[in-house]
Amino acid sequence: MNTVAETLAHAARALAPHSTSPRLDAELLLGEVLGVGRPQLIVSAKESLAEAALARYRDLIDQRMQGAPIAYLTGSREFWSMHLKITRAVLVPRPETETLVELALALVEPDRERSILDLGTGSGAIALAIARERPRARITGVDISPAALSVARENSRALGLPQIAWRQGSWLEAVPGERFDLVLANPPYIAAGDPALAGLAAEPALALSSGPTGLEALTAIIEAAAPHLEQGARLLLEHGSGQAREVAGLLERHGFEGVCSHRDYSGNPRVTLGTIHSQLREPS
Repeated sequence: MNTVAETLAHAARALAPHSTSPRLDAELLLGEVLGVGRPQLIVSAKESLAEAALARYRDLIDQRMQGAPIAYLTGSREFWSMHLKITRAVLVPRPETETLVELALALVEPDRERSILDLGTGSGAIALAIARERPRARITGVDISPAALSVARENSRALGLPQIAWRQGSWLEAVPGERFDLVLANPPYIAAGDPALAGLAAEPALALSSGPTGLEALTAIIEAAAPHLEQGARLLLEHGSGQAREVAGLLERHGFEGVCSHRDYSGNPRVTLGTIHSQLREPS
């Protein structure tokens, strides 16, 4: 008899070599199949599963064992206490990216109208989090992928945050002639040869790596950013835990001042920012 309890126990054992949280994964996936929350699984522990539900569940467990992120299998992910739609067109939002949101919010006064640009917006997680906390801000989200922007727009509608302008294009090329008070980005920063990419094969390669060093996208943004920043504006960049020194050096070489790095919740250097103080030419 395939009870809820027996099915969960078997799935957790199967997932143990493939996940750092096998029991949680098993519960989330079964909850997705049955359309219930995790507490309801406890109440239903002795109930039997229908064959159709069991077949669908086994398929999800197989996909998880092959490396598919939970967010792709359930179609959602929580970020900044928001439930976001997630598809294979976008990177799964990570907890460490909330560090970027926290820093941005600290720089944007709640009662001021500020122009903010989110580069490589993906699911829209960063732009939406800031829009929810700073409703007076004028926010633009940019992504090169039409499919990613479609997901971001859906999340915007679902969360009742329609004030974000979504643009398709490559980094700052998507906003010609525009300036912002704050530009932030979580670009691809994993080196092309990094073994970690093997474990991320299910996610869009374009959102993970931009070249052999992992600094290519970060460099492109830094080189092009200054003319798009108002005087005194900041550029905030998420990067790999071992890239803070290189990113800081790039910012300083391109005229940014007050450059400093901040650690994520795990204590790793994760976000580096710089400020533009000098008057710059009009963006081309």
